[in-house]
Amino acid sequence: MQPMSEEKAKDYLKVLEGWELGQNRDSIQKTFVMKNFLAAVKLIQSIAEIAEAEDHHPDIHLTGYRKLLIELSTHAIKGLSENDFILASKIETLPKELKQPKG
Repeated sequence: MQPMSEEKAKDYLKVLEGWELGQNRDSIQKTFVMKNFLAAVKLIQSIAEIAEAEDHHPDIHLTGYRKLLIELSTHAIKGLSENDFILASKIETLPKELKQPKG
C-alpha cells in the first residue's frame, strides 16, 4: 500500500475541523487545550480505547499539563492512509473538557 498523496489528504482534511498536515506532510495532527490535567488524561484514556479497538495507534503528546497534541500516521507505510482520517473522525466525537476562552 502506498501513502496517500498530499492532495488527497488535504481533501480529507476539509471535513476535520482543526486538523492539519504534520510538518513532513506524512501525518495529520490537532492540538487540544484542555480544561486541566485530569481532563487531558481522560481524553487520552478515551482515545486509547478507540485506538485499541481500531488497532491503529496515534502519537499523543501532553505538554504544559493540559496541551494535548494528537498525531496520526500509518507507520507501516510511512505516511497517511484512510485509517488515519477515520480515527481522527472518531476522536472528534469524544467528549472533551476544553479550556474556555476568557471574556
